Amino acid sequence: MLVRRLRFPKTLSTCSIQASDIHTQHYDVIVVGGGHAGTEAVAAASRVGAKTLLITQKIQTIGALSCNPSLGGVGKGHLVKEIDALDGVMGRAGDWAGVHFSILNRSKGPAVWGPRTQLDRQRYKDFIQSELLSTPRVTILEGSVQDLLFTTADPEKPGRHKVYGIRLAHGGGEIHSCSVVLTTGTFLSGALFIGQNTSPGGRMADPPSCAGLSHTLKEVLGLKVGRLRTGTPPRIIKDTIDFSLTLIRLPDPSPTPFSFMNTHTHCKPEEQLPCYLTYTTPGVERVVKESSHHNSHIQQDTKGPRYCPSIESKVLRFPGRQHQVWLEPEGLTSDLMYPQGLSMTMPPEKQLCLIREIPGLQRAKICTPGYGVQYDFVCPTQLFPWLQVKSTQGLFLAGQINGTTGYEEAAAQGLWAGVNAGRTSLSKPPVSLSRTQSYIGVLIDDLIGRGVTEPYRMFTSRAEFRTALRPDNADLRLTLRGFEELGCVSEQRYNEALRVQVSLNDALSALKSIHLSASRWKDKLGDVNISETKSSILNGVEVLQYKDVSLQMLASAFPELAGLYLEFSERLKVEAIYRPHCEKQRKEIERMQAEESLYLPEDIDYLTLPVSLSQEVREILDSVRPSTLGAAARLSGITPAAIVHLFNYVHRNKHRNHSKIVGVS
Repeated sequence: MLVRRLRFPKTLSTCSIQASDIHTQHYDVIVVGGGHAGTEAVAAASRVGAKTLLITQKIQTIGALSCNPSLGGVGKGHLVKEIDALDGVMGRAGDWAGVHFSILNRSKGPAVWGPRTQLDRQRYKDFIQSELLSTPRVTILEGSVQDLLFTTADPEKPGRHKVYGIRLAHGGGEIHSCSVVLTTGTFLSGALFIGQNTSPGGRMADPPSCAGLSHTLKEVLGLKVGRLRTGTPPRIIKDTIDFSLTLIRLPDPSPTPFSFMNTHTHCKPEEQLPCYLTYTTPGVERVVKESSHHNSHIQQDTKGPRYCPSIESKVLRFPGRQHQVWLEPEGLTSDLMYPQGLSMTMPPEKQLCLIREIPGLQRAKICTPGYGVQYDFVCPTQLFPWLQVKSTQGLFLAGQINGTTGYEEAAAQGLWAGVNAGRTSLSKPPVSLSRTQSYIGVLIDDLIGRGVTEPYRMFTSRAEFRTALRPDNADLRLTLRGFEELGCVSEQRYNEALRVQVSLNDALSALKSIHLSASRWKDKLGDVNISETKSSILNGVEVLQYKDVSLQMLASAFPELAGLYLEFSERLKVEAIYRPHCEKQRKEIERMQAEESLYLPEDIDYLTLPVSLSQEVREILDSVRPSTLGAAARLSGITPAAIVHLFNYVHRNKHRNHSKIVGVS
């Protein structure tokens, strides 16, 4: 196994960025925003071959973990593995900065396991910054974007525009490019809330993005823009916590890396830090209710994250219920703890009262209070599957601007937008990912097909084919295509994925070549419970599906297997377990891929289409304008009959396969 050793040749805190004449240059891609979406977009566009500029308000906050110092989890961990399989940065950064590794959902099947780690905030940020400085074709500029530069793309199509760059705020001049990726996070017209106090900002101590950008998206480009909110908990001083009144949660004894290029994590097993669990009390509910009239954020109609609500929302929605509070470390040398589950926006003095109603926190002190954020987002149904705005050529959106929540969802979109922005700038066709092939495809398809009414979060339940879309096989699903078709994967990673693929196939072939009856298998493997009522002959892969059978056992019983494939013993076990399920799903995947292969023309006028469609269906199709028949079929309110009519219409007019889009499926 190849192991990528990490070095820090530079850091942004010590490297001088010269930008005095940057406005005179032309870039293939400009990325606005240095958060998780922005950093992946910059790196991906560069890997594709595009000369790329990152514009961020503060260089020192590139890669900052604005909220929870953690990575991965159920569903989210799948995204991190897929980002890494496409040569993204996040997985390797997590392996470097992780201080508490664990696999969530271990009691269930490997397909829904959730790789997760607590992070050292400073280490993570240092890694991301060093990675970008070491990436060819990347320039970083500290500044704020005032507006987009664009022209009318086609005079015969009013409302369609083409982006050709950005205008910097405060008279900073213009910078031209072929593509622009907006990854503004919570900074697009962002506002901070603590108690009844409101101030402009996208994060504490950081200003929002310029209002001109939001105005252009809404009023000039005519995009549908909404408002969402989120929040963060207070940070607690570690030495003021009585951990004896909490439950300790230890990490996995053998950390599992996120990156397919790493065999181990930077943090040694014995150096990992524990987390702690405590619970809310009736006193917490009392403080929330007493202070609700001093809390303007929770009185707003703006939608917040359903699956990561504030403590105020939980108490008011579920009165009398006890809620978990996880006390999570912020780093190896940090003196702060992050209270997961206590996002709040009440006045600071009330926050302290609430904290001290929780076991273990009776004498706790707050370093920085929690606060809420409200921000603009663009309705993602206005995007193509490659994350370009339908009405504006060259403009790509990624991250919370598309209505998502979470680092992982943002990074996944950033990578895909960066790949396509880079390809577009180099006159290559854009690419789309099918939901049959990846969680990234599921994420994007959900966003552009269904839109959002609240911040979107990834779960394994959102994927129809999760037995095939496992964390362990993300490299086999994506890395080879990422190199051969997309151009965003390094040759080193490609060669490693190719080696793994060949080795696994050879191992499976060797196992399939061994055929014995059930009784003979019992003789070979001893106490393994294989039913002798089976009359058929079983091969090695079928026997490996049994819970008590391991590859090591088979290698001991058959000399020809000994020592050959033990490196992949865990992956082979998982592959054997899910093989029957994946075979059943293959037909369904093929049917969906057939639907996805039928692209709907961009210029269809659904309102006057000469087929039998209800007015409701016409309005839905006209509003969302799905790119494929499969995307149309998943829209709420679209009937099977309508899909048949669309299918026949497109075939009659010979639109199949006339699109210039490259579908990765």
